[in-house]
Parts: sequence; C-alpha cells; structure tokens
Amino acid sequence: MSPAKSAKAAPPVPTSASAPGAEVDDTGGTRERILDIALELFTEQGYEKTSLRQIAERLGFSKAAIYYHFASKDEILLALHLRMHEFGREFLDSIGDAVSRPDQWSRLLGGFIEQMLGHRALFVLHERNRAALEALHSERHEAENDDLENRLRQVLGDEKIDVRLRIRMACAFGAVIGGLLLSGDAFTDVPAATLGEVVKDVIDDVLMPVSRS
Repeated sequence: MSPAKSAKAAPPVPTSASAPGAEVDDTGGTRERILDIALELFTEQGYEKTSLRQIAERLGFSKAAIYYHFASKDEILLALHLRMHEFGREFLDSIGDAVSRPDQWSRLLGGFIEQMLGHRALFVLHERNRAALEALHSERHEAENDDLENRLRQVLGDEKIDVRLRIRMACAFGAVIGGLLLSGDAFTDVPAATLGEVVKDVIDDVLMPVSRS
C-alpha cells in the first residue's frame, strides 16, 4: 500500500506576479497546506531532493508565501515532526488516573493506535528521512522530547499501580511504537485496519496473557 496522503482538499490559491505575498492568508490554512504538501513531497522523493520552489509550485503560488510561514525547509520538517508530538501528548494527557487494570491500559493504547494510524504518513516520512530529522537541533524540539518522556516515566512509575502491570504497560507501549513507528516501511503494504488489529492483539497478549497452568 502506498503511504497515506494527508493533503486536504482545498480551492487553489491565486497567484500574483505583482504582489508575491498576496497568496498568504491569515487563517492558518495556508500554513497547514504547506505542511501537507511538504509531507507528500518529502515522503515521495525525500527531504534532500525537495526544494521550497517545488512545494510552492505544487500549491500553486510563489516562494514568498512559504517564507511568510517558514524561514527555511528545516523549519517545515521540524513542524511536521512536532505534529507527532501533538498527538503523543494528547495520549499521555488522556491517561490521568484512568489506569489500574490491564483492560484500561489496553483501551487507552487502542485509541492511541487508531490515532497513529490516522497519521500514518508522518511515520513513513520519519523513516524515509531519518538522517535529516536526526540532524535537526532545536531547543523547542529537545524540550518537547523531554516533556513527553518525563510524562511517560511518570505514568509508568506510579507506585499505586502494581509493578507487574507497570512492566507490562511499558512492554505493550513498546510494541505499539515498534509495530507502527520503528518498523518504518516494513508494513506499508499492510492495510491500516489489519495492522491496527494485529498490534491490538499483541498488546492484549502482553497485558492479559492466558494463564499458564
């Protein structure tokens, strides 16, 4: 299966040779369209082989509109990477005190899997442009990473939850990340519904294994 496309249907943005910044809107829609098109191009042909001019041409306006929202191509890549942080934070924020049994963690991870599969193209982007992403150095990026990692450690370190369950929770979370993120292109030909179903089965096996007699 080809990587999922996340570009949104939208009317063409008019261009103007006499006013190169005329394409810019102030609603945030242009910025998101730039990111969506960049996601497609970075995934299709690679970050290094994609120029800002190509992104502008795909959108139908001049490079001036790109520079209105992003100072460089690196900033576009970072913004796409931070999209993953956004729904990762949503997942961690949704946990709260909702975990005391394996089925509760399974349900939360099930929602996280659906969310990840809805942004599948971001993970393909990450795998195909790993070197470019690793080269990004940003205080904001590092702060985002630290915040998410600390929040996960806080959840898994909650001593009100039985330690055996916390270990299983950590292993189940690792299975989700491994099956959907670290696997990269390995499963791009697998339908999202099938991939999600199998990963959910795996986390249930980890969290609620059949009792051994």
